[in-house]
Amino acid sequence: MKVQNDARVTIRVDRELKELAEALFERMGLNMSTAFNVFLRKTVDESAIPFPISVRTTGFGYGMSAREVTDAFTAAVHEDISEYVVKGHPVARYDVDKKQAYLEKADG
Repeated sequence: MKVQNDARVTIRVDRELKELAEALFERMGLNMSTAFNVFLRKTVDESAIPFPISVRTTGFGYGMSAREVTDAFTAAVHEDISEYVVKGHPVARYDVDKKQAYLEKADG
């Protein structure tokens, strides 16, 4: 006879959140109990919450994927470089082949 080693956990969650989570877990072939156990096991394995938690809820990057943040950053850098070139200021560049940084002057 197998001895039951389970413990019951009761938590309160928003009803709509619970329903959305249950629908998602069902599509994944999980139920709420299994999904919660996966979360707990991952937390214990990593000795941390297995995803970033932040108090930041607004501002640059919020709701953006890593790719979108990278693209926005790259666009901002290119815009700044264009402004420097127009004003005749030197621009820092990097030669990948020579593995060397250099300054590119507006006059060449």
